[in-house]
Order: sequence, then structure tokens, then C-alpha cells
Amino acid sequence: MRATVGDQLVQHGRVVGEHDKTGKIVEVLGQKGEPPYRVQFEDGHEGICSPGPDTEIRHKETRPA
Repeated sequence: MRATVGDQLVQHGRVVGEHDKTGKIVEVLGQKGEPPYRVQFEDGHEGICSPGPDTEIRHKETRPA
């Protein structure tokens, strides 16, 4: 998984009724775009994330405007 600053990180809910959690990657801490990432989530908090299989990266150049 590779990402750049400005990409969107989506953590899909793991159980029925749990909503997806979306955030913007504000810093890439790994080498060559690899995790971990500093992510600012839509509720305003920031955290360090090493994405798992339930996570998707939406690259800024391919997202709809």
C-alpha cells in the first residue's frame, strides 16, 4: 500500500451497522509512500495509522472532484 500527502484513507466498518471512518493523510512516515501514515479524521482527531486489509487508499488524483 502506497500513499501521498492529501490522499484519503478509508477504514471500512468491520461489523454490521459500523460506519466507515474517513480521513486525509497529512504525513507519510514510511519510506516511498509506505505506512505508517499520520491521518486527520473527519471528526478532527489525528492519529498514526498502519492500514490493514479493511482499509482503502483513495489517491487524490483519481478521486472525483
